[in-house]
Amino acid sequence: MSEIKHTNSHQPMKKVILPLVFLIMGLSANAQFFKIGIKAGASTTNLNPPELNILDINGVQNLKLALKNAQYGIHGGVVFRFKFGKSFMITPEVLLNSNKVDYSIVDINNSMVTDSILSEKYQYIDIPFMFGYKSGPIRLHAGPVAHFYLNSTSELLDNIDGYEQNFEDITLGWQAGLGLDLWKFTVDFRYEGNFSKFGDHIVFFGNEYAFDQSPSRFLLSVGFVFGEYYR
Repeated sequence: MSEIKHTNSHQPMKKVILPLVFLIMGLSANAQFFKIGIKAGASTTNLNPPELNILDINGVQNLKLALKNAQYGIHGGVVFRFKFGKSFMITPEVLLNSNKVDYSIVDINNSMVTDSILSEKYQYIDIPFMFGYKSGPIRLHAGPVAHFYLNSTSELLDNIDGYEQNFEDITLGWQAGLGLDLWKFTVDFRYEGNFSKFGDHIVFFGNEYAFDQSPSRFLLSVGFVFGEYYR
């Protein structure tokens, strides 16, 4: 059985805040100009993994767990945009991300097989660090993204015996997409891939599970730039 580790999920976030502040200060000191803005939007998760076979404490198959629906997520936060030369841009962002997932749970040991739909909600701080090229109002950008786990609520914890959660404090991925600037308004469409497996926080009776696919998302957001500073 795997050991369940319980950590302070806010510690990694505290450790990254100060370096991020220094990085933004350094970029602003060397950029031709920089902008500050806000953005908000929605995302949809693209997944269709096969179900998981869950074993009980005796190693006997007890449940079947399947992804029923990955609901639309929402995100919003602060955007910093730094321009170097004529067209090259670096864009760090700090975003609060919240999403919901519905799971189908089949109890195969019940004499009358039951199928329940139970939900989990997750909150993360996402920090994309995008490198981009701008031509006129069009931006092309790509870069890494870090997800810092904040909190979750789960109907599985309240209704399924032996279920626990073991979230990684930090998970990593990447984003790439297209942006459009219209006066002080911005529109961004991005695709996100991740290096971790979907559902890798799932633990039953000390055994860790994960679906065989990495989560990917499409993100659409709109923003407003309320500050623009030149060197």
